[in-house]
Amino acid sequence: MLKPFVNTEFDRLQVVILGISNDFGGCPTIDEAYDPKSKEHILNGKFPLEKDLKSDLNQLSEVFKKYDIKTFRPLNIFACNQVFSRDIGFVIDNKFFIANTIDKRRNEIQGLEFVLKNISSNNIQSIPENIFIEGGDVLVLKNHLFVGFSNDADFEKYEVSRTNRLAIDFLKDKFPDKNILGFQLKKSDNNPSLNCLHLDCCFQPLGLGHLILYPDGFKLKSDLTKIIKIFGESNIIEITQNEMYNMYSNVFSISKDIVVSDIKFKRLNNLLVQKGYKVEEVSFSEVSKMGGLFRCSTLPIIRQNHYE
Repeated sequence: MLKPFVNTEFDRLQVVILGISNDFGGCPTIDEAYDPKSKEHILNGKFPLEKDLKSDLNQLSEVFKKYDIKTFRPLNIFACNQVFSRDIGFVIDNKFFIANTIDKRRNEIQGLEFVLKNISSNNIQSIPENIFIEGGDVLVLKNHLFVGFSNDADFEKYEVSRTNRLAIDFLKDKFPDKNILGFQLKKSDNNPSLNCLHLDCCFQPLGLGHLILYPDGFKLKSDLTKIIKIFGESNIIEITQNEMYNMYSNVFSISKDIVVSDIKFKRLNNLLVQKGYKVEEVSFSEVSKMGGLFRCSTLPIIRQNHYE
């Protein structure tokens, strides 16, 4: 049996689910697409091919092998995009939450049923129908839980609003001992430079105390004050709008000082090395065309809660 445990974004990774691109359905129509980055690449004729997505994901899989990380891959569902495993489920402490996603993504959880069967039902949580949460909006840092969400008006207006206001109260009820901070994100269904699809597209805590942050992704400036108070201004690695568009904040931590990042993120990667991180560089440019990157493609099941 698997005993899920995740209470930071960077404790040593032991077990993870990595997405697949098999039979992902090819290039969707504009109406079928559900994020502005995908729409952009559909229109410019550069939407990724299955073989190129597979190449990107296989590179990440090899990094996981290097660090002896047990890696599950979803069972293949024909004509279903299963690249972004993060959003369909997430682990907080010892609970695996089955996410409540938009209708276009409801089938994806079926690919994880074989994993869920190996987790005690006591450790699996479903979410009520009126509460929407996707895993990219939930980041855990010990006694802090950071949640990206949209207010009621934005949730009704934008397809890219994936987590609603009710999610905050739901998580507060489940984790009364955690400091749960909800952040309203800026949204756009058609302009990827103005859209923060999930919180991890503009906010990423790292293991040596740093935070990758795109300040203009937040609707309320008061939220930035809270963030700076927690992390300290000197520990914030600020990224530009163009870097947010390229998803610089969507890196992925294997441990407190080992980070997977895109080989093209030269400025960020050099900064991370200077600050004491080992950076595993992977080419993920094809996956990025669909609006996600490393954190989006991974669903950690077990991270160690101590260091040897």
